[in-house]
Amino acid sequence: MNRALSIRSNRNRSGSQNKRASGGGGSAFSFSSLRGNIQPELSRKLYRLIKAENNLISAHEAAGRERISIATQLSEWGEHTGDDAISDISDKVGVVLSEMGELEDGYAHDLDDSRAMLKAIRNTERSVQPSRDNKNKIADEIQRLKVKEPQSTKIVVLEQELVRAEAENLVAEAQLTNITRQKLRDAYEAEFTATIERAEKQILLAKHGRRLLQLLDDNPVVPGDLRAEYPHAQQARQILNDAEDDLRDWQPQHDEFGFAAPQEQQPVSRVSTGEQPTKDVKGKGKMVDNDENMSMARTDSRTEGGSPLRGDDRTVEGSVGQGETTL
Repeated sequence: MNRALSIRSNRNRSGSQNKRASGGGGSAFSFSSLRGNIQPELSRKLYRLIKAENNLISAHEAAGRERISIATQLSEWGEHTGDDAISDISDKVGVVLSEMGELEDGYAHDLDDSRAMLKAIRNTERSVQPSRDNKNKIADEIQRLKVKEPQSTKIVVLEQELVRAEAENLVAEAQLTNITRQKLRDAYEAEFTATIERAEKQILLAKHGRRLLQLLDDNPVVPGDLRAEYPHAQQARQILNDAEDDLRDWQPQHDEFGFAAPQEQQPVSRVSTGEQPTKDVKGKGKMVDNDENMSMARTDSRTEGGSPLRGDDRTVEGSVGQGETTL
């Protein structure tokens, strides 16, 4: 997950993130809010739609930041309970929630890419409007002269101009319909593809989160008795390794619509195979025996592929012979 296996090492960064999350509350009224009223009639409705899309993107970005903030608070609360089991599970669940927040942020970026395609339609509509207006203006002028000055020589000139204006408008209208069809299809294909990716990855994370919860013994104890020592630290660590491997191996599935890239075989989730933790430090996704609490350092830099979960290499250092496991 391009981080260690704990969220608590991110505390020194949470302050700056909270500032970004809470700052920048602009005024509800601005000159930009008036732009919709001065748009050409042809592009006015799409302008408002694009504006609403921008609000949606901001909401997803805010949701991602809130999810990460909640994950940090859950981990910090668990650490102060004094219960080793709750401390470890809350920390690992916090990692899963934090990754869900990162997915939300990546989804917002994909929505922004889709919104840019709608802008191409809006810009074309805006460029076609003058052509329409010019054609209608000449036609109206011809009709006016025919009523008031039927013998005017300007009618012939205007009719010639109308022919040229109609030819120019015909080209512009053809360009508009071509771009509209192409960009509308591309925009919402990109949005639906991003929605599928976000949903399937969230499902993977949620299932691994439920695996973590199964390690927490919630059987009641008799007052005065002590709970057994928490024995699942290694298993919890391995579950996060499995979650990382599943997210890295995720591929879009080909469907009958032919948009998604075909694939030979969908990787099998570690959730469904029920793989047991192993202590082989040489294999991919294996655990390292390390008695110390692992620290989860999230990198803010994103790779070209999007989320830090995708295809990133990370090294988990253990205390066994100063060895390293590269995942």
